[in-house]
Amino acid sequence: MSRSQILMLLLLSVVFGLGAVYVAKSWMDTQSQPTVELEEVERHPVLIAANVLEPGTILQEKHFSTKQMEVDWIDETTLKSPEEAVGKIVANTIYAGELISPNRIAVKGEGATLAALIPENKRAVTIRVNDVVGVAGFLLPGNKVDVLNTISSRGGANTRTVLKNIKVLAVDQTAKTKDNKPVIVRAVTLEVTPKEAEKLLTENSKGDIQLALRNPHEVDKPVVAKRRAPAPSVTVIKGAQTSKVRVSN
Repeated sequence: MSRSQILMLLLLSVVFGLGAVYVAKSWMDTQSQPTVELEEVERHPVLIAANVLEPGTILQEKHFSTKQMEVDWIDETTLKSPEEAVGKIVANTIYAGELISPNRIAVKGEGATLAALIPENKRAVTIRVNDVVGVAGFLLPGNKVDVLNTISSRGGANTRTVLKNIKVLAVDQTAKTKDNKPVIVRAVTLEVTPKEAEKLLTENSKGDIQLALRNPHEVDKPVVAKRRAPAPSVTVIKGAQTSKVRVSN
């Protein structure tokens, strides 16, 4: 075998070896690459609050926004369009970005609307009034009032303040309004504690109730009980007996 043939065989061996290495590497690369499968998730728009919605707010389209949510997280009660909520009333505070849940709103006119406005450990008590008692129609939900009671007797009449700084929850059947127009009312619902409710109903049965409209920024000063100092005295000693005598000014 000639020298040129030997060189040719060596060259072919190197070429075939490199080819085998390249094929083997390519096969190993294809085996090591993970197969990625993209899962398609179906989403639908749902109704969320565009800003904080306080109890008593009558829902309008400006209060809403929408976001996409996975179908698996959406149930039959989830609100999907503004038409399903417009005109209803917020029963509990709904925060910005929170889902508008049917459990957090009430249909206008339902009793649950007013009940949601009552804080813990408070009660709503309704008393019948006339246009004068209702501050000539200028009494609105959210106002603060003092409750006065006038008791007539043979010697005349006596008026005293029985409750102070009481919040008006509703006027007639209106629990929230943005109008400042005078409205003649027939009943006023007040927010009171259980003890204040007992006092209000008791005083209402004794005489005539009158409401005094307050400045919402006025703060009552705490009542400080006056301590009565004892009158000065001196000790008088007569023999074995002692006695105290008060000294008058």
